[in-house]
Amino acid sequence: MAIQQYMNFLEKNHWKLVEKEDTTLSAKHIHQHHSKHAAAIASKLAAELYELEIIAPNIHTLKNNVTRFLVLKRTHEAVEIKDADKASLYFRTKHSGGILAQVLTRIAAQGVNLSKLQSMPIPGSNFKYGFYADMEFDNRGQLDAVLSSIDSLTNNVKMFGIYKKGKVVKG
Repeated sequence: MAIQQYMNFLEKNHWKLVEKEDTTLSAKHIHQHHSKHAAAIASKLAAELYELEIIAPNIHTLKNNVTRFLVLKRTHEAVEIKDADKASLYFRTKHSGGILAQVLTRIAAQGVNLSKLQSMPIPGSNFKYGFYADMEFDNRGQLDAVLSSIDSLTNNVKMFGIYKKGKVVKG
């Protein structure tokens, strides 16, 4: 994802691209190997942590780009969030024509907004897909109504979390 966010900068400056696991590990690699002719795309915090000089700040292509970080807990440790207004979940549909449209219609009928919908192939299946969705709602009752209304059209529903929507922090 970082590569897509910074591709214009990389192409304009003719950098040779080497992919790593993540941006912070890239910064750590530069630090550990004392690389003088290499750079990492990483956060300001990673630069500080690994004592790296920032040679080009704010190189992202989209100026309003935001990265979302989540804090995960095991189910038995999770605490219900008061005034939660967003949920992340996964579901599968039966494999029949128009079924996803029916699911989306039922979600919309409850006044719930889909801020993300991503399809992914189901491993081991032929042309069957599961869907990752982020849903925004005004109250928990709306979410419960959605889950109830799509129950007959979906299977393997997994709730990853119910939480407060993030806010963009200027600074």
